[in-house]
Amino acid sequence: MVRRARYNNDVRITVKNPLRDAPSGPSSHFFIPDASIGGMTDQIKIYQKPTCSKCRETLGILSECGVDFESINYYERPFTSDELKSVLEKLGVGPREIIRKDEKIYRELKLASRDLTNDELVELMVENPDLIQRPIVVRGHRAVLARPPKNVEELLEQ
Repeated sequence: MVRRARYNNDVRITVKNPLRDAPSGPSSHFFIPDASIGGMTDQIKIYQKPTCSKCRETLGILSECGVDFESINYYERPFTSDELKSVLEKLGVGPREIIRKDEKIYRELKLASRDLTNDELVELMVENPDLIQRPIVVRGHRAVLARPPKNVEELLEQ
């Protein structure tokens, strides 16, 4: 018998020894990090803002394809610095590549003329989510900026 249970961000798997007659026989317990179970746990996450038309289009594509996904409104549940750094790594870009340069806050902070480190930019983006391009779709160790929304298809072809 195999039983799965979530523990923090890991999946606990209990495997009962089928060769034992007693139902209370020895079990093997081990933990597998969530992202390492292959296709089973490559859950799709979309970081989005509900009022954004590109986000709504991307959500529509995911729904039409019938895939399970988690929708995260990053205005209600903001990124932590570590989460945003992880997403940037999966995208394969630095923070400047996903900054929304047309936003008022971008001009107010004078980001075009400031020489900031990547860590400083990430902190500003966490504090000001309007600076983050959207939607961002993550699956396993990969991510795409769904602009245009059809970019999400790259993650569905796994």
